[in-house]
Formats: sequence, C-alpha cells, structure tokens
Amino acid sequence: MRKKPILVIVTGLSGAGKTVTLRTLEDIGFFCVDNLPPPAVTDFLKILQKYGDFKKIAIGIDIRLYQFLGKSVELIERTKKSYKTDVLFLEADDETILRRYKETRRPHPLFSLHNELLKAIKEEIVLLQPLRSIATRIIDTSNFNPHELKFLISSTYGGELRTLSVTILSFGFKRGIPSNADLLFDARFLPNPYFIPELTELTGKDRKVKDFVLKQRETKEFLKRLKNFLKFAIEGYKREGKAYLTIGIGCTGGKHRSVVIAEEIGDFIKTLSLNPIVIHRDL
Repeated sequence: MRKKPILVIVTGLSGAGKTVTLRTLEDIGFFCVDNLPPPAVTDFLKILQKYGDFKKIAIGIDIRLYQFLGKSVELIERTKKSYKTDVLFLEADDETILRRYKETRRPHPLFSLHNELLKAIKEEIVLLQPLRSIATRIIDTSNFNPHELKFLISSTYGGELRTLSVTILSFGFKRGIPSNADLLFDARFLPNPYFIPELTELTGKDRKVKDFVLKQRETKEFLKRLKNFLKFAIEGYKREGKAYLTIGIGCTGGKHRSVVIAEEIGDFIKTLSLNPIVIHRDL
C-alpha cells in the first residue's frame, strides 16, 4: 500500500516563529509555500502531485488572510484523505509577542485595524482559535530563541513523522509553567543544590550538581517511580496513536534539579526505542 505524503500546515500567532519554522522545514527537504489562500490549497496540492512526486509539503496559513479563515478548518480536514496531515500551531505570550515586534519594527497584520499592538494581538488569538482547536501539535515559543526552535522543528520533522515524538522540557516554576506540556512533574521537593555555596553558580549539566542530586535518597525513589509511570504511559500513548508527547520537569529556577532529572529521563526514554528531544528552557 502506497504511503501517504506528509503535509504540515504551519499556523499560529504572528511573531511566534512561523517564518523560522518554514525555513527550517525547507532546509530538511519540505516543499514550502507561505501565505497561500486556504481556498487555493486543494488546487495547489493537485498541481504538485500532477507535476512531481512530492513526499513532504509544508503550507503556511496565518492571519494575513483572515478573510479566508472560515474555510480553513474544512479544507484542512479534507486534506487528511490524501495526506498524513499535521497541523502545527505556534504561539507565545502577549509580552513576548510585543517585545519581538518592537525589536523587528515590523507592523502586525491587524495593526491598521486597531492602531494598538496589544488589541491586534488579542483579536488574532480569537480569530485563530478554530485553527488552534484542530492543531495536532501546539508549541509555545515564549522562551525559545530562533536556534532552539529550529532544533526542535528539525528534530521533530527531520524524517518521517515518528510514531511518538517525545520532548522533555526542564523549566523553572518562577518563570511560569509551559503551556504545551502534556505531563508535568514537580522536582521542588528534592534537596536544592542552589543552597550549597560551591554549587550555586553551576547548573544541572555540571558533574558536581548531577552527582549531588542523584545521590539523594528522594531522587532515587522519584526516578524509580517516574520511570515506571512513563514506561506504562508511553505504551498506552503508542496504542492510542498519539503523535507527540511533551514532558515538563520543573524546579524553582529551572537550572539545577529539573535539568538533572530531564537528562536522566531522556536517557531512560532512549531505552524504549524512542529518540527524545531534551530542552532546558531556563538554562
């Protein structure tokens, strides 16, 4: 049986990283087109299949064509008959979007309707909600720089879409909980290396911090229980056909305990015949 070509619909908030994402997909072999009117998607795909054997295609759909957004969901659902369709929705918090627009000095697509950037951002969130509701993967890029986002996209889509793509994300609770985490674990009950003078300025990537955290009785018990749970849960997610899993590991600042635990869990998940991505958001 012939395998369906892969189609990635890249959408989301202006300033959340769609341009970086499309360029990254193009670099890893996708045929990419941006700002295509949704009603033209079906004809465009027919043309590609008529004149070439395109296995991986990415299409950017965003608020610049808000007049056509009403038909987007229906058209995307229709593509699933012929394509292995993935809807990737990128977002970021208001403060981050505001900062990025001030840095680039580019006008927001809806700015002319409101003459106020925050109002434009708020309206865009509402208008794009139907697309967000059908997204197969939502990425909050608030704490990502372009290089980190590029790494995540290339790791996720570098080959064919994997049965289960696992991302392990360490973070600090004081900078907020990652909104895209499917599973969230709190490591703040573990002894904190921050209060050991010679460890304060180091991170969980340093051997001294790693040794301190891993030798604790609480850590050993925590990792034992966590690994057993994740093995059980991942087997279930695979059976249900889940495509993506993001595991958040948090501590107070996101620099010591959560980093060590995330690295350990990453190594463990590799033993389950998966290739996880480990990202340290606040490191």
